[in-house]
This record gives sequence, structure tokens and C-alpha cells, in this order.
Amino acid sequence: MKKILSVFLCLILVLSLATGCSQNTVSNDSVLVVAMELAYPPFETKDESGAPSGISVDLVKAFGEYAGYEVRIENMSWDGLIPALQTGKADLVISSMTITDARKQSVDFSDPYANAALAILANVQSGIESVEDLNQPGKKVAVKTGSTGYLYAVEQLDQAEIIALPDESACVTEVSQGKADGFLYDQLTVYRNWKLHEDTTKAVFIPFQDKEQWGAAVQKGNTELLEQFNAFLAEYKEKGGFEELSEKYMPEEKKMFEELGFIWFFDLE
Repeated sequence: MKKILSVFLCLILVLSLATGCSQNTVSNDSVLVVAMELAYPPFETKDESGAPSGISVDLVKAFGEYAGYEVRIENMSWDGLIPALQTGKADLVISSMTITDARKQSVDFSDPYANAALAILANVQSGIESVEDLNQPGKKVAVKTGSTGYLYAVEQLDQAEIIALPDESACVTEVSQGKADGFLYDQLTVYRNWKLHEDTTKAVFIPFQDKEQWGAAVQKGNTELLEQFNAFLAEYKEKGGFEELSEKYMPEEKKMFEELGFIWFFDLE
């Protein structure tokens, strides 16, 4: 009897300690794990201390405040973002990801929150003036693996040699050094890298495709989180949140886009 009572008292002690510990932790339901590739400033990047920073970071933190989540950002390689959702390692991906039919087979997307269009960073000696100029035998096109530029090149530039590389900096280097004739990527990245390498590259801003749109991605069937995020987006836009992000992170780029007649990232109308 004493032995049974002793075991019973030990069980009570263990349970009470476990309960005490749980009161000091955050419930899993209130933690939102967000996957990003922190390699695309000013949308997803790191500050001087190495902490996540940028437009997408501000956006998802605002969503966390709106919905009552503690946001935890996980930096992942681009090709690991969708698998992170599929395996439950992340709840949300917001990483300048274009909504495509192919990706819809693997994840569910929110309403669009931004526009993007492809452009070409061309080597100054390449003679490239249009995307048609790239689609020629002997031309080499650098693309980031898994990006919409990669998908476009594989589908449309069947005459050119496609050089698939893991990150944009490698693609820029290929073009700057003359190892590739052009790098197919979004207009903002092309513009910024052209300004950094004006002696060896040029930007070809030609609207040769329909605009793309970015969305946040969730695991297939996670309608609750998707509806929360869509409601947040509508309110955030209505309150001028995207105008504030533009002014904070990209005032010069916004002016440039307006001068060139390009549609701005957050002009979804």
C-alpha cells in the first residue's frame, strides 16, 4: 500500500511540474512559423545584426499583430520553401513568390499582394535589346533555379543555352563577366544590379509577358489561415500599409518605375 501511495504521489509531482512549465511557454497555435529566403532586398533580407528585415518581414509582423500570432521567421533556401509547408515545418511562406498554376498543385495561395514582371540584365557586349534576341543559338541565359525567370526560359527560350544557378548574385556575376549574355529576373533586381554594374551590364526593360503576381502560400487545405491572411491584406491595403512600405523601402525605385511607365508592385487595381 505504501508503495502504491508513493508512486501516486510521484505522479502528482510530475504532473504539477509539467503544468507549471506549460504556463511559461507559448501555445503552438499562437506561434506562426514563416519561411522566407532572406536574399532578396528590400523584400526579404537581413539587417546589420543579421535579423530578418524588409518589406515581407514588416508585412508578416503586421499580420501577426492583426491575428494574434507570435511570428517566427525561418530563413530557408528557395527550393526548400514549398517543401517546408508540405512537411509542416512552416505555416506560411511569404517570399516574393509568384502565383503559378504549377505551384497551386502543391500549395494554396492567398489573394495577390504585389505585381512583378520579368526583365533582362544583359552584358553590354551581348547586343541584346529584346527577349527575342536571347532566343538564338549560341546565346547563354543565366537564370535562378526555380524562379519564374527559369520557368520562362525553359518554356520559351528553346534556342538558347540555359545556365541554371542557385542564386541571383551568381547569375549577375555570369553576365557581368561576359560568361552569359543575359540574366532573366524581375525588374527591380535587374534595375538594382544594372546600377551596381553600369560599366559591364545594361537593363532591358521590355514588357514581353503578362504581369506576374505574388501571394503568400499555405499548406493545401489550410483555409483558416488563408482566410485570416486575406482579410488582413484587404484591411492593410485599405489603411495605406503598402504605401507606407513603398515610402520606407523603395522611394527612388517607385519614382523610377513611374518615369518608365512600369506598373508598381502594389498597384493591383
